[in-house]
Amino acid sequence: MLDSIINEVDKALKTLTVSSLSERPRPDRNLNNPQTLTSQEKEEHAKYMRVNHSGEICAQALYRGQLFFNNNKKIEEQLEIAANEELDHLSWCQSRIKELNGTTSRLNPLLYLGSFTIGSIASIIDEKYNLGFLSETEKQVSSHLENHLSKIASKDKKTIAIIKQMKKDEEKHELSAKSMGAKELPYFIQKIMKSTSKLMTSSTFRI
Repeated sequence: MLDSIINEVDKALKTLTVSSLSERPRPDRNLNNPQTLTSQEKEEHAKYMRVNHSGEICAQALYRGQLFFNNNKKIEEQLEIAANEELDHLSWCQSRIKELNGTTSRLNPLLYLGSFTIGSIASIIDEKYNLGFLSETEKQVSSHLENHLSKIASKDKKTIAIIKQMKKDEEKHELSAKSMGAKELPYFIQKIMKSTSKLMTSSTFRI
């Protein structure tokens, strides 16, 4: 158990402090913005990508928490696949934020701890609810990304391409969890998750 705890602390520190490298190239690698973004647009888009970056920090922590007490190899494999793809998202968001002259959120360490705790609890309760938690999380993230797409200026093709690919991956993770027998979460838990997500997005947009 001690080795597992040390391993998780190491992964948390790397996620929070090391610039991650993506296995897949950025979706916007062959695009350029023919129209220059205004300083206001850059600032606003950087904030949206900061929210997305913090969301990916939460995703990494959530997956690590779900894996911590999980003994099902099939679920472990699926969580590992999702976590690796989310690392790509983390890298894409981080590099795009830098290009837009923005900064990542100072709340990330707190968000990581909270998400890891939630994921751990989900993995203890029930395997099907663990998958259900994954499915519901991805569903809410997809909705959140769709909302961002409606707020990004259409001329910012690079940011849009990144968000669209992230949304596509999240939808795939949701369907995969359902195919493995994810149990739908009780309505009140879904509401709590939505309220928590709303609090996270509003706070990281500012901080």
